[in-house]
Amino acid sequence: MSKVTKNRLFELLSARHSNSPYSRLADIPTPNNFKDIHKATSRIKTAILNKETITIVGDYDVDGVVSTTIMVDFFQKINVKIDYIIPNRFKHGYGLSPKIVNMIDSGLVITVDNGISAVPAALKLKEKGIDLIITDHHTVGEQIPYAYAIINPKQEDCNFEFKDICGAQVAWYLCAAIKKELNLDVKMTEFLDLLCVAIIADIMPMTALNYTLVKLGLKKIKTSPREAFKKLNEVMGKQALVSDDIGFFIAPKINSAGRMEDASTALEFLLSKSSFQANASLQELEELNNYRKTLQEEITKKAQSKSNKEDNAVIVWGEDWHEGVIGIVASKLSNGFKKPAFIFSLNNGIAKGSARANANVNLHTIITKASHLLLGFGGHKNAAGLSLKEENLEDFKALINQELEEFKDDLHIDPITLGELDVASVDLEFLDIIDRFEPYGLENHKPIFKVSQVSVVKSNLMGKDKNHMKLTLNCEGVIFEAIKFNDSNINLPSSFDLIVSVNKNEFRGVVTPQFLIQEIIF
Repeated sequence: MSKVTKNRLFELLSARHSNSPYSRLADIPTPNNFKDIHKATSRIKTAILNKETITIVGDYDVDGVVSTTIMVDFFQKINVKIDYIIPNRFKHGYGLSPKIVNMIDSGLVITVDNGISAVPAALKLKEKGIDLIITDHHTVGEQIPYAYAIINPKQEDCNFEFKDICGAQVAWYLCAAIKKELNLDVKMTEFLDLLCVAIIADIMPMTALNYTLVKLGLKKIKTSPREAFKKLNEVMGKQALVSDDIGFFIAPKINSAGRMEDASTALEFLLSKSSFQANASLQELEELNNYRKTLQEEITKKAQSKSNKEDNAVIVWGEDWHEGVIGIVASKLSNGFKKPAFIFSLNNGIAKGSARANANVNLHTIITKASHLLLGFGGHKNAAGLSLKEENLEDFKALINQELEEFKDDLHIDPITLGELDVASVDLEFLDIIDRFEPYGLENHKPIFKVSQVSVVKSNLMGKDKNHMKLTLNCEGVIFEAIKFNDSNINLPSSFDLIVSVNKNEFRGVVTPQFLIQEIIF
């Protein structure tokens, strides 16, 4: 079989996007095919003309904060005053809840990135005579809330052309429809910088519409007039941004506010009007993010020690585990154990949980089977939130394990390699080809390769805790260096296979290719 050379790499990556109907901005779908979009915009027009109070209700994760930022920024641009609320995870719980409804007296309520499971709150708004417009992208459950209009591509009778979009995209499309309804002069491309952060952070498939919006959005961040992005550009000091810069650097900071304290800090950062304000907010986010990392490591260790290798899913719980980090812990354990993970925090007899999966299994469908044991749940294929009484945890665990029994071979999707790598052809030009097809993400993974029959020339451990492995390897006479993070086992056989990715290593202005070991196979 021929090895992956530069030419082959270019062919393989080009093929991924050859059939996209949305490769240019001019080709992307219009808002027209969203169910209820015209109904929603005419109601919003009435509210603006009658000077009714319009209240936006967001969510505390990156997608929710960005969705709220887009709405607030849009209404500021058109000089319409609105109110906005981002629920506090600890005081109010998720999304539009009865507690949030208590804070609203009149007018029109528009949810962003939430609302499709807010059945009791929607009823309460109806009783108060307040109209509700729901914009959401989460899976629609059996009970649909009472609302004036619902804009969600996952509704059965919604004809919007691309279903896998995040909450911020639905909010952006609503703004585009309002612009049209009121015949306003607003450039919708001005929101692409914000939009791409939400698409990446919410782990949407990086294909078709999403791929095009993120590709343009990453460029937009570099030239963005927003004080928040000017500050981030200054801190990162990079010529061009890739999806990992958002996923590993920007998104966790924005997320940390809602996870640890209150998402308003993140919203203030994104809406900053001065460099002083952006700087102060970013420092606060930085501190919260560091605190998040410490707590996350502690809880991960505790959760790992309670996990049972034999189970079909990691399902563990602990007293007062910080609710803000259990989602990340679930993600970490799902990838580590290669199966779905459910992590619960216990408080006063109630277990609040986060579930994550990277599997050929729909989490929402599996959790629905246990709905009789739950107080509430919502989410989509790879991520969900849920709560139940502590006394039902064991039954829940048994039921989920039983439900996953028939999916034993589908509990984890390993990224597929592009094939056997021609190690000799990896140079800066090879890396430029990989860069050219950024952004990578779900369903469009960053290229990984197989390297067969390598032998160790030299090995040593690096990092202050000596927990990372640096190997000098020989593959058919080609000598190369490779790094494996968080692995200190250098007792390796004389010959083995590798799964690797390659990226640019910038050190003191010199750029060299770097091999990162994903897996050692022997």
